[in-house]
Amino acid sequence: MAPERETGRERTPAGATATTRPRARLDQPRPPRRRLLPEWDPEAFGRLSERIARFLGTGRFIVWMTIVIIVWVLWNIFAPGDLKFDNYPFIFLTLMLSLQASYAAPLILLAQNRQDDRDRVNLEQDRKQNERSIADTEYLTREIAALRIGLGEVATRDWIRSELQDLVKEMEERRDGHVVFPAERSAGRDVEDR
Repeated sequence: MAPERETGRERTPAGATATTRPRARLDQPRPPRRRLLPEWDPEAFGRLSERIARFLGTGRFIVWMTIVIIVWVLWNIFAPGDLKFDNYPFIFLTLMLSLQASYAAPLILLAQNRQDDRDRVNLEQDRKQNERSIADTEYLTREIAALRIGLGEVATRDWIRSELQDLVKEMEERRDGHVVFPAERSAGRDVEDR
């Protein structure tokens, strides 16, 4: 085999290692690409639409809209001829009102959709909270029932007092020489009760 001769040209890698463009590093984010269309934040646009829809639903908007229409009509009726910009059928006013309505309707619908989404989330959270409250209530009810059952087996103060009084009577009777056994006492009570 003949040794390779240096020809003054750099060798370019061939095969899988050959690249004509710089390699992208995986440990760094890609640089942002230029876009033809502008980007906007849908959340910010939604908030803006809600603000506009809230304003369109106020009395202030109705008053200002009425004032603008009255001034428009009066100006185009009583102004000198060369200063009028919309003569009697007020076609330009109709166009402006139609344009305003065509933008107001979708903005109001967008605001209503966002409110529906918020209401749906709130309803789901309320439902989950109610389920947790019901589960907690059922748990506490079972615990109280278990405590009542447990207390039913515990000696109460009145029961202990009556047992102690019976023992004191029995001891007094033994001391006096008259011994009454518990079986006789209960039998005597039965006879007395009849």
